[in-house]
Amino acid sequence: MNVLLENSRPVIGTARPSETSLGARDHVNPATGCAQAKVLVCGADEIEAAAIAAIAGQRAWIGLGAEARRAALMKLADLVEAEGDTFATLAALECGNPVSTPANSLALSWIRYYAGWADKIEGGYSEPIGMAGFAYNRHEPYGVVGAIIPWNSPIVAIAMKVVPALAAGNAVILKPPTITPFVAIRIGELALEAGVPPGALCVVPGDAEAGEALIDHPAVGKVSFTGGGVVAKSVMHRCADQLKPLALELGGKSANIICADADLEKAAMMAAAWSLVPLAGQGCVLPTRVYAQAAIYDELVDRVRTIGASFRQGDPLDPETLIGPVINEAAAQRIIGVIERAKAESGGSVVLGGRRGQGDLAAGAYVEPTIFAGVAHDSHLAREEVFGPVLAIVRFGEDKDAVAMANDSRFGLGAYVHTRDLSRAHRMASELEAGGVGVNGMLPMAPNQPFGGYKTSGFGREGGRQGLEEFLQIKQVVVHL
Repeated sequence: MNVLLENSRPVIGTARPSETSLGARDHVNPATGCAQAKVLVCGADEIEAAAIAAIAGQRAWIGLGAEARRAALMKLADLVEAEGDTFATLAALECGNPVSTPANSLALSWIRYYAGWADKIEGGYSEPIGMAGFAYNRHEPYGVVGAIIPWNSPIVAIAMKVVPALAAGNAVILKPPTITPFVAIRIGELALEAGVPPGALCVVPGDAEAGEALIDHPAVGKVSFTGGGVVAKSVMHRCADQLKPLALELGGKSANIICADADLEKAAMMAAAWSLVPLAGQGCVLPTRVYAQAAIYDELVDRVRTIGASFRQGDPLDPETLIGPVINEAAAQRIIGVIERAKAESGGSVVLGGRRGQGDLAAGAYVEPTIFAGVAHDSHLAREEVFGPVLAIVRFGEDKDAVAMANDSRFGLGAYVHTRDLSRAHRMASELEAGGVGVNGMLPMAPNQPFGGYKTSGFGREGGRQGLEEFLQIKQVVVHL
């Protein structure tokens, strides 16, 4: 066992239980297919303990004052930065993300950005109509926030969701999945070291039982969930039963429109690199369906195929590796099933990849980076989120056709346009039904920009002041004179 994986004990106030109500299970390395550690699985009992700790922790946290909260979160950023190699290794071991992935630097930018907000939360003043007096409003925390994060990039999810909730003065009960508990647990430990009071950040790795108990607990004032649509419906129903506020960041099938006047070298690099490389294609906002204009279609396919073939897939602990495994064997089998279905349904032709990992990669959950050309817009491959290293390239004629096809989706998280014509870019950006549009490049996931979706890609925002306000309530105070 790697020494970094020896500790899977939950962080619940000052308690670090060595046993949990649901026991322990093996953690499997996605790159090797071999068990590499034991993970303690939390259930309703641990959520109850976390809620008790969080109530006390939130009182202590808010009692520190804004300046001290800012200092503690800045210290947390420093500690995370100092352990950058540790977090990169943990991510490689628990979810297969290569150590070359820049997740740590992205997470640090979010932590520091929201730490800076902790002492800048302001209300407002007004004169009430029809009375003598004055009124002001206060922005106050919910108290305890339940944060449920996905497995694809834990450190980034924590920075985007947990840190703004803490900056707003809330305590957070963080439930990472049991397949990726280690990064979250280490963040919980470092938060204590940074001066966040015990209980203000509890980390309880668990699955459905823990998630349901967290959502249902009366101490939890708001839930923030990132994950898939099927589970999100269940989360939403449970919150609705209690009239509990909820933020959802869900899946996507982001369209990438490449016009004939685009910089093809730049557009092809983005189309290949950003659909196949990050998180082995397991990212909700990745541009996994390309709409290429007919005049440049064949050239673009050739360029994208050549670039895609150059990406090194292998051991995520190797600094030269760009593409690692997918999260587990079940995911690999599911993705191969999507590929085989696309072949059978004439969903295009495979121009790169299309198989499980070969040779030394055969034992792990590897899927070759795969590109389909000649894909029909109405095919399963072009319409459904694959969540793996699979790219579909569709041909279009006029701009209106590309926009119509891009919008003909139940998803609306991200969209992209490549063109040298600025007016064309602005027009298409305004017409695309997505929470974010990148022109001639990716959405940067910058911490000062609001990130979120339209349609079934969720509601609420992470990033910017909007991401802070997700975790604040507004109280009006009226004084009669």
